[in-house]
Amino acid sequence: MNPKGDKPKSKISASRKLSLKILLLQKACDDLEKERQEREEEKGRYLKEKLPPLQLSGLSLDELQKLCKQLHEKIDIVDEERYDCEHKVSKHNKDIHELKLKVQDLGGKFKKPALRKVRVSADEMMRALLGSKHKGSMDLRANLKSVKKEDVKQDKVLTSEVGDWRKNVEAMSGMEGRKKMFDTGGGAQ
Repeated sequence: MNPKGDKPKSKISASRKLSLKILLLQKACDDLEKERQEREEEKGRYLKEKLPPLQLSGLSLDELQKLCKQLHEKIDIVDEERYDCEHKVSKHNKDIHELKLKVQDLGGKFKKPALRKVRVSADEMMRALLGSKHKGSMDLRANLKSVKKEDVKQDKVLTSEVGDWRKNVEAMSGMEGRKKMFDTGGGAQ
């Protein structure tokens, strides 16, 4: 890169680039024209092979009816082939679509959408889940266990009666403490 930060200069002049582009476009147009002519020729050959020219002059009524029946039979056969081809194409397109989805899954390029925080009450949630079966409001707090203040006071009294753990350890230390444990049948156990 040059010091100005611009794109580096091309080694081909602008007039040369233009002439090359024109040549490429002319070549592409010629190729497209050749392909179109080849397709038309192939179509003509196919139609001559599958559908010979009709000779209607000099035919009686019975012969014309037979010819019409033959043409109807050919039309039915062609319709069946067309239906089969369309079915195959639709099946292949469906398979291609499924394979594309598998490739995307394996690639892992899906973006997870940002989720919104939604505040829903218990009643609204139950209504959404149960629909018309949900009757009345549910008071979830009513089902909780109630704690009385007297129970809390009794718990405090029990913990204060146990006392200081250090006193208990000092009383049990030494041989006398161990002897007391055996005499009382396990002591604190």
